[in-house]
Amino acid sequence: MVSSGSHSDFPLRGIPAGNVDPYAIFEALTGQKIDRRSLSSRTLSDEYEDLGKVDYEEPLLGEEPSPDPEPEDVNVGVVNPYALVEAMVGHKLDRHSITTARIMSDALQTDYEELFDMKHDSVLFAGLRLNKQERRAEELSEKDIQILEERDLVTPDLSRLQKLDDLEKIGLKEVGDVRIRRARMENGKLHIVLDGNSLGKTVSNSKVTETINELVLPFKKNDSDKKEDWVPPNSSWRDLNEAFFRNMPRRMMMDGNPFRFNAHHHGHHEHRFADPIQGASSNSWLIAAIFSVFWANPAIINRSTYVSNGNPMDWDNRRPSLAVKFFDKGGRNNNSTDVVRVDYQVLINNSTDSPIYCRPSDGYEIWPSLYEKAFTMWIAGDEDITKTHNGDPIKAMAQMNDREPQYFFTDKHSGSELVGLVRTCSVNHRTISPMAAWTHATGHMYRGANLVANHAYSVLGWISQGQGEKQYIVIRNPWGVTEARGLTSYPGLVDRVDPELWRPAALLDRDGVLAVEVSTFKEYFACIGVAK
Repeated sequence: MVSSGSHSDFPLRGIPAGNVDPYAIFEALTGQKIDRRSLSSRTLSDEYEDLGKVDYEEPLLGEEPSPDPEPEDVNVGVVNPYALVEAMVGHKLDRHSITTARIMSDALQTDYEELFDMKHDSVLFAGLRLNKQERRAEELSEKDIQILEERDLVTPDLSRLQKLDDLEKIGLKEVGDVRIRRARMENGKLHIVLDGNSLGKTVSNSKVTETINELVLPFKKNDSDKKEDWVPPNSSWRDLNEAFFRNMPRRMMMDGNPFRFNAHHHGHHEHRFADPIQGASSNSWLIAAIFSVFWANPAIINRSTYVSNGNPMDWDNRRPSLAVKFFDKGGRNNNSTDVVRVDYQVLINNSTDSPIYCRPSDGYEIWPSLYEKAFTMWIAGDEDITKTHNGDPIKAMAQMNDREPQYFFTDKHSGSELVGLVRTCSVNHRTISPMAAWTHATGHMYRGANLVANHAYSVLGWISQGQGEKQYIVIRNPWGVTEARGLTSYPGLVDRVDPELWRPAALLDRDGVLAVEVSTFKEYFACIGVAK
């Protein structure tokens, strides 16, 4: 209940006795506790809204841009490589380390900079192919997918090579026609990297191992409605509460007390919010949509559970569940309006005791995993998360808040229209209507984990740093990761967004939160949309 008066621990300066406590109102609306000691001492006069550079040609002053027609088929989706590799190797990765990039490259048999663009046939886009002319993704059919066996990945012995002619003897035919990927001269020695696909197969968008197929693709050997028939390697269906309490001692030793605020761990802010993070699936479109709705209006997301079945005194038969209502918006990945109730059983990695698929950024909340499960049940009729393989993040938001999806393709709108759209949907630089955007399927700029091709992002708000200066659109990567510095550079991108730059950053875990300059946004992103 929101009450008036002051608190003995945190006196409210400047608030007359009997007034409503604004901190209590904030906590009631967002469901998050606020640390009153950490509030900025800056005055409101320091933070008047700056207009930034404005293009007055379009749209007309006071008018909103007109939305574009709804696209017929949207196949947005890319696998979270961090979660996929963790599921494959059974170990947690240090997502802030440059070494992790090398580990992912080795595990996924692809150079790091080639993982994130569809033109390289990366395994992160398993089940999709690139339409080069339209720069968008298309679905592959089951017959297009090849399951690689161990013998397919064996490479020849290269230790006895003496001259170029020897390459043909081990299977690299017509060496003179082989594509050179990289070449450099160093200390009188010529270093050349050749395309060696003919010597050994590697995983790709159409060639996957059985493990990756079970984790990512909806093509199973035995398609059944029984969840027991679908259990990816090194995982089991378990109760989230059981996994939570079993894993708590390990997390507290590694990360410290999860309930301690204002702490820093290894130079990074502590995760203290339950923001959804994409798991070892390609459903970035769905996880981005869930967070966008949650961010714009936390009250829409049902986080309360219901205990049903059995005698209340019979604890073995009491089964907690979560009920979620989704709304019919037509097309693919859809169903009739209905309330879906799911239990706490999700797939847990047997080595890490963590969910394989969607999980919270703080590692302790359960609602992100249950929301992903409920949406899957609604559109597919069963609990196979891989059936959310690709989709439309903007329509998914509307399926959660029962508003209308509106699409704005970046090649049809000016930069001022795009940032104006975000500003129209925001209050105090934070979106109040859920917004999302997705990138092109290919481009010269997708070389790292911050900006990824065919990927969905939540749109959180906007930033203007001064009169006449550039304006930025704030986005969040559903992977919940900000790439380690030193791996890739992105013109027009701010990869560290803190509360001093953007005040709403204090209300979420900032890993994966980026600010993209408007002209750069037009280049990187294919579409931005809102459900209102």
